[in-house]
Amino acid sequence: MHRYLRAIGFSQITTKKQLRELITYSIQRATEKSYTSGTEDDSMFAEFSMACGERIGITVRGEFDETNNFTYDYYFPYVRGEGVTTQEDVSVERHAAQESYAGVCDDMKVGVTLIFYMQNIVPYIRAKNLSLLPVRGTTLTLSALCISGTIMMPIVKSEKQKASVKKATADRYSLLAAARRGDEEAIESLTLEDMDTYTAISRKIHTQDIYSLVDTYFMPYGVECDQYSLLGEIMECRTVTNVITSEQVYILTVNCNELIFDVCINSVDLLGEPAVGRRFKGVLWLQGYLHFPN
Repeated sequence: MHRYLRAIGFSQITTKKQLRELITYSIQRATEKSYTSGTEDDSMFAEFSMACGERIGITVRGEFDETNNFTYDYYFPYVRGEGVTTQEDVSVERHAAQESYAGVCDDMKVGVTLIFYMQNIVPYIRAKNLSLLPVRGTTLTLSALCISGTIMMPIVKSEKQKASVKKATADRYSLLAAARRGDEEAIESLTLEDMDTYTAISRKIHTQDIYSLVDTYFMPYGVECDQYSLLGEIMECRTVTNVITSEQVYILTVNCNELIFDVCINSVDLLGEPAVGRRFKGVLWLQGYLHFPN
């Protein structure tokens, strides 16, 4: 059973029999179908995606053999994000156990290497088979599923403080860009800035709550490389109904250090009332939809 299946409104799927019925139904009622030749043999790789609500659904992947019989390989729940999250270059690596792929993107906004589960792999496999890699000019839309989240109140800031934070963030991006080019002064400045931040937080933590000092964060969580712990500001909130189970899920547009993407969580798994301006805290399974140029 996929842990994040409940995030898109399938919290009542608890047995293997129910799961097999859902997978069969997803293949039969697929709203999107993609095909390409296999990477290692003459089989036909297939991807069936069934939407079960606005921007949420299940993708089933497998192969057609020479007699045109489809063999199911694996499935995963998804939420499709909106807009372009980043235009940085993305590297793609195949998972060892099955024909699925992880994307790797170095985005300066969050300060960590983003590793995500690829939602659309057929265009990549097709480009790989035709020896067209690497593909330049791609853009990436990130999204995430969550099975346990909390709503937190925002930190009150004056307009002057907001402007100061915006300027400091822009200056830090400039230093990070210079550091990536090998600028030693920029690297030294970033190191000193991190030391000053650590010293200031260590001093204030004795008298203040950590969440009043830390506005947002985005950091790896656990042993799986595409899971992250997040605290970000809610920019948009919408309620979506799973048309199969009638369960309600939230799709939250979250801003974390100017990295903007959508998070989907079942309403029963969210503690608190989401609203624009409040903060969302949770552990995410990060997914990505890679847009290939025409």
